Amino acid sequence: MKPWHPPSGLRRALPFTVDDTWTPEQALAVMELLDDLRDRVWTHYGRVIQNLLREQRVTSESLDDFDPELPF
Repeated sequence: MKPWHPPSGLRRALPFTVDDTWTPEQALAVMELLDDLRDRVWTHYGRVIQNLLREQRVTSESLDDFDPELPF
């Protein structure tokens, strides 16, 4: 059996499945909870998250443009 890796790319996480017997109302309640959680995290960490994403994007783009054959 292959190890499970979450979509986030983290090596460790809790496996979580969505129950396919939820009613549409239950699914909506979960979505609202996740939206509220996202808003709370963004309110507290938004600026730090933006800076981190910017750093990752610049690093990623720099690596994509890297050509070892160029002198500079």
